[in-house]
Amino acid sequence: MAIKVFIDGKEGTTGLRIFDRLAGRSDITMLTLDDAKRKDPAARKECLHEADIAILCLPDAAARESVALAEGSKARILDTSTAHRIQQGWAYGFPELSLHQREAITIGDKVAVPGCHASGFIALAAPLVKMGIIPKDAPLTCFSLTGYSGGGKKMIAEYEADGRNAELDSPRQYGLTQLHKHLPEMQHVSGLDITPIFAPIVADFYSGMEVTIPLFASQLNCGDDPVAEITQSLKEHYFGSPIVKVLDQAEVAEMNGFIPSNKLSGHDGMELMVIGNKERIQLVSRFDNLGKGSSGAALQCLNLMMGLDETFGLNLA
Repeated sequence: MAIKVFIDGKEGTTGLRIFDRLAGRSDITMLTLDDAKRKDPAARKECLHEADIAILCLPDAAARESVALAEGSKARILDTSTAHRIQQGWAYGFPELSLHQREAITIGDKVAVPGCHASGFIALAAPLVKMGIIPKDAPLTCFSLTGYSGGGKKMIAEYEADGRNAELDSPRQYGLTQLHKHLPEMQHVSGLDITPIFAPIVADFYSGMEVTIPLFASQLNCGDDPVAEITQSLKEHYFGSPIVKVLDQAEVAEMNGFIPSNKLSGHDGMELMVIGNKERIQLVSRFDNLGKGSSGAALQCLNLMMGLDETFGLNLA
């Protein structure tokens, strides 16, 4: 019997991508609303109560409203907004963190899909904090390069418009107040005592993301070859993952000194790498902000919630 899925907010960038990826699946019946009713609370409530799984692709306030509208229903909720990522009672949708995390998503009634920048940071930091290689009280810094599609429809239109502002030709740093909405989950899920300094940068390419955590060896609890040791530690943590791959030093060397941020555009996997030397190290994650950073992560969580192989429908070729 097909599972009924309702995407509340399917007109946005993330919602449209998820809808397109689910369309045509015989194991799913999509519940939809006419454009005239897509913001009507009564119509949304009706779909939320009919659905087996509701996927929220909404701003935070609207996502909270949808959760309230769904109260008393059978619907399990998968929320792509920032609203519930560190809220008690919600499973954080990064199954690679641990077997416990995977189980929480699989059986959870409320699952929060991670933020794109946060996914890249947490994939690197969380296992190393848990292992004790990065101390919990380490004051970390992170910068992240992202394609403009992460800004949604408005930003996409700005970048793709004829006669656009010349400022869009260059990379642009944002989140200047150090209050970016991904910071709470970056700190909380990674188990850090101190909120990191975070410098996100949007550039003139459609999709792709590269998140970097620079470190001094003196900050770390490891031996004389931190690059090799951290690489091996990450390989052990992600061993067997079909989605997260840790590159070895030979694979990094094949890049000839450059790490293009858009290499995994259109792909649902994630690559992790450790670069640098015995004194100064950089941890790098590379993925698609619309893949493992958004719709791909949502689809992975949905598969687990439905009892399917987590890679079903993902582009990992």
